Amino acid sequence: MTPSATSPLRIGTRSSPLAMAQAEMTKAALLAAHGWDDAAVILVPMLSSGDKVQDRPLAEIGGKALWTKELERALLDREIDIAVHSMKDVETIRADAFRIAAMLPRADVRDRLIGADSIAALPNGAKVGTSSPRRAAQLKALRPDLVTESIRGNVATRLSKVANGEFDATLLAAAGLERLGQSTVGVAIASEEMLPAASQGAIGIDCLADRPDVAALLGPINHQPTFDCVMAERAFLEALGGTCHSPVAAQATWDGSLLNLTGEILRDDGSERQKGQTSCLPGDHQAPAELARSLLEASSPELRALF
Repeated sequence: MTPSATSPLRIGTRSSPLAMAQAEMTKAALLAAHGWDDAAVILVPMLSSGDKVQDRPLAEIGGKALWTKELERALLDREIDIAVHSMKDVETIRADAFRIAAMLPRADVRDRLIGADSIAALPNGAKVGTSSPRRAAQLKALRPDLVTESIRGNVATRLSKVANGEFDATLLAAAGLERLGQSTVGVAIASEEMLPAASQGAIGIDCLADRPDVAALLGPINHQPTFDCVMAERAFLEALGGTCHSPVAAQATWDGSLLNLTGEILRDDGSERQKGQTSCLPGDHQAPAELARSLLEASSPELRALF
């Protein structure tokens, strides 16, 4: 496949501002890597089910698949050639028809707190908007007095709900704010205080497994350290067997010779958290799986029941 103005490479993306920004980043990377003209790559925006339903937590209406299923259908129907995803929205176990062929360099993996200078500075009994079981459990582990309630909508909507007093605070991914030109909004929460979601900050580019011609075009824009770290985090998730209701966090880093993976699982109310670390070579999914099993073995029956 040689993309051109008359036969462009079609990038499928959700139509939200953040998703469009990530698709534009992918397009720019492809143009730079291959020296193509701008018209050789086009964006095909789509409205996902997750974008359409805004009044309930994602875990109640189908989980992560709501962000990706329209794009996967479009890949299968050959309406698009590749799809761009926030990797933390991609289901851990997927059909063999799909292949994450590349990832862009990872951005800031941390959460940012909007509404206070720190978690400790939140008023007693503050209402924090989050639809993430991980964030809710971590907040309650740090501050049992906090009240967490579901909040949905894009970044602008969530920020407005804090600004108008509907919530005292909320948490957003630093990477998303950065990609929207809002990197100074809120304050970053150290990973040691709140371990991020697995794959947070990573952009993945998906294609059909039976399209090696397309995968070859994506090779030059793949950032291998990001790819290896995210795949280790996903192996940890897969071994846990969790769902969208399971509070879990994971972060892998590359030190030049080994991947260092930290994983954490929590009870919903933050009353129990199990955390551990392991190191492994890129592509070794056994070590992340063993870390998952060790955390489950150390957990109470109540915590294990969430996985």
